[in-house]
Amino acid sequence: MIAGSRPSPVAALLRVTRNRPQPVAGERCEMCAEQVGAEHSHVVNLDSRALMCSCRACYLLFSDPEARLRYRAVPERYLRFDGLPLDERTWDELQIPVGLAFLFRNSLQERTIAFYPGPAGATESELPLDAWDTIVRANPELAVLRPDVEALLVRRSKGPDGSSCHLVPIDACYELVGRLRTLWRGFDGGREAHDAMDAFFAQVADRSRPAVLDGGRG
Repeated sequence: MIAGSRPSPVAALLRVTRNRPQPVAGERCEMCAEQVGAEHSHVVNLDSRALMCSCRACYLLFSDPEARLRYRAVPERYLRFDGLPLDERTWDELQIPVGLAFLFRNSLQERTIAFYPGPAGATESELPLDAWDTIVRANPELAVLRPDVEALLVRRSKGPDGSSCHLVPIDACYELVGRLRTLWRGFDGGREAHDAMDAFFAQVADRSRPAVLDGGRG
């Protein structure tokens, strides 16, 4: 380079590129940027309802369900309700047009919301304001459901063994929705989507323990 001359833009760009740190592979905590593994925890942003990947340390900061914080840790429990608490009449009153849905309580809106799958992804349905309270009065074991972070996952189908009802972490529901969206074909989802549902519910059943009336701990 001639003394006093300025480096060319190309040379400057190459120097910046060489000196730039290489990106770290894998997912990172969306709060502190710590690297996390493929299996990691989540917290919910209560304002946007978005899930955020988190390391264990950040997750524990928001694990108190009574704390009034913007974020809330998603619990890891799975419960099974023996005997479907939502009979056919109640299901019809909720105005959910399909046999698969998850319901959760939105604490900011103070109402229960249902999602059910379809070809465009999850469809949201706001339940009648008193619908959930009526259901809980008839089935007090459902009161263990924690707002914003846990959902009641219901699958209704014909036959004595085809229906099921579980309490699951809200991130598991979004995982199911994402999986079905990529596989859904036609009006009812198609064979691949139904196989994915069967596999998902088998995993849920393996993780679940019976729900009991224990003051909300489950």
